[in-house]
Amino acid sequence: MSAASTLLQGIKAALRSRKLTYQELARRIGISEATVKRDMSRGNFSLRRLDQICSGIGLTLNDLMQPPEDLALVTQLSESQEIALANQPKVLVVTYLIVNDWKFQEIVSAFQMDDNELIDILLRLDRLKIIEYRPPHRVRKLTSRNFAWRTDGPVHKFFVTRFVPEYFQSAFGAPGDAFRFVGGTLSPESLARFAISLERLASEFESLARHDARLPLERRNGCSAILAVRSWEFSEFTRLRRRSASRDSRTR
Repeated sequence: MSAASTLLQGIKAALRSRKLTYQELARRIGISEATVKRDMSRGNFSLRRLDQICSGIGLTLNDLMQPPEDLALVTQLSESQEIALANQPKVLVVTYLIVNDWKFQEIVSAFQMDDNELIDILLRLDRLKIIEYRPPHRVRKLTSRNFAWRTDGPVHKFFVTRFVPEYFQSAFGAPGDAFRFVGGTLSPESLARFAISLERLASEFESLARHDARLPLERRNGCSAILAVRSWEFSEFTRLRRRSASRDSRTR
């Protein structure tokens, strides 16, 4: 199979697994649905269009070159699956570690749990269809490389209430740390373009994490990034704004 055919099949498989229509893809990358249909039928993308499609789906070029069965893996859990995790913090921690390519012995050596306790958690995750567990220590993830938690779902709410306050109490002064808060007024088109840039940055982070997963545990440090953008106004701006001021002129 040619590289072009592999890419085209990868794009179609990714769209199916994410339940994305051509119309939604067109909206994300700022072109017409007819153009998307024509490109998908012909398969002769320009490099610029291929980059747009990858960003719109949230994949890298390397992801699209994976076997179709890999692209069909779970990109998002159901609400009931997330509720089960959010109600059991230790199970959620293990899920997070496995999604990020931690191995059985690495988890046992780094955290306060023995083999039997970890096996019990893995069996729960197997029943939830998040992993496939085969004794004694074989684990196969059923989540895709670009797996993401549900927006405003149970796990998201858990992280917002427990993780975010602790996260932002940091001074961000260690080597490699970075913190930027920016604000301004953007058109809907520019906002959409920036959101795509965030997807590309998140894909780069995931790619680096997958690459470094092959390194020994002692050469890796746990790190995380919060990437977000929204149409929003700080309450102090709202409080001070004249009632007659146009909503479109708000400071964001």
